[in-house]
Amino acid sequence: MIDVHFVFLGAAVNALGQALYVVDTVRGRNQPNRVTWLLWGLAPLLAFAVEINDGVGLRSLLTFMVGFGPLVVFAASFVNPKSVWRLGPLDYSCGALSIGGTIGWVVTREGLVALGAAVAADALAGVPTLIKSWRLPESESGSIYMGSFANAVITLLTVEHVSAPVVTFPLYIGILSLVQITLVSGRVGPRLRRAPARDGTGAETGAETREGTPGWSDVEK
Repeated sequence: MIDVHFVFLGAAVNALGQALYVVDTVRGRNQPNRVTWLLWGLAPLLAFAVEINDGVGLRSLLTFMVGFGPLVVFAASFVNPKSVWRLGPLDYSCGALSIGGTIGWVVTREGLVALGAAVAADALAGVPTLIKSWRLPESESGSIYMGSFANAVITLLTVEHVSAPVVTFPLYIGILSLVQITLVSGRVGPRLRRAPARDGTGAETGAETREGTPGWSDVEK
């Protein structure tokens, strides 16, 4: 284990990744999904309040950072018209379910239940962006996810006594960030869709490069 004060290093790396993502958003290189990023701000700040109440201490800085940064991204998405991602039924449905998780915390106000509700709300809010990253990774940039992953790993390395309030959110953020890094930086979706497929005769055919599933949004031109 490393000293708990290393969480400040993790927060600094996280802040750098967030700043780079915000710059890309202002320049129109990213098209963040506003439903995801607004709720990605609210749910972690809810979890942050729970962690403070449960005495998590300095390690709760990660949760604050992964809540504050998305709110800045959400605000930055209004600066440049090229940073708009058109929302569809899937986005609003996931947003409504995410808000339901937040309401669950308000109703229960019980530590572990509240933390679980916050994680569920955050995950549901992220579904539209996960799909978008699979389909159009060029509409995202990996900087913020790399910063969040580094922050999560550093925070987990400072843990001396494992408990649900201490490790739940950092572990979740680490897994989510790793998935997003793979989708965005690895361009997994387009690579797999370009892979040759075989028809019923055994001949190779080109795989589709764009899927027409209803509810998936297009970048506004």
